[in-house]
Amino acid sequence: MPRRFTLDQAERLLERVRPLLEEALNLKAEYASAEEELQEFAQRVTVLGGSRVDRGRHLALRARRDGAAARLRETIEAVQSTGCLIKDLDLGLLDFPALYRGQEVYLCWRLGEPAIGYWHGVEEGFRGRKPIDDDFRRNHRGDPPH
Repeated sequence: MPRRFTLDQAERLLERVRPLLEEALNLKAEYASAEEELQEFAQRVTVLGGSRVDRGRHLALRARRDGAAARLRETIEAVQSTGCLIKDLDLGLLDFPALYRGQEVYLCWRLGEPAIGYWHGVEEGFRGRKPIDDDFRRNHRGDPPH
């Protein structure tokens, strides 16, 4: 069963997951850069017919790419182990499950926003975001503390 958060709980957790999300974005960029260099390397090998291949460079690029991929997976798992959901890594979009008037909803936050200021229904997604107002604050809840 997924964990559900109050707004206060999600805000406190945001302090921990924000740096992880930033790290994941950096690792994704590192992976993409290494992959692009590997593709360029492979094209050069094809053009040159395999002559004068710098095997050490190729192995270093693969190690860099694979290392970034492994660290990215670990970082994503660390974020998701908290109970929040990465909805779009490129946008830095996180959702925190909550209940509002007995219905499952998501508290929605995007990297760069100062705080969690929006929520949406499970089926609505980012485009259905609504500002958190006093009614939402009074009528939402998370899971009881263990």
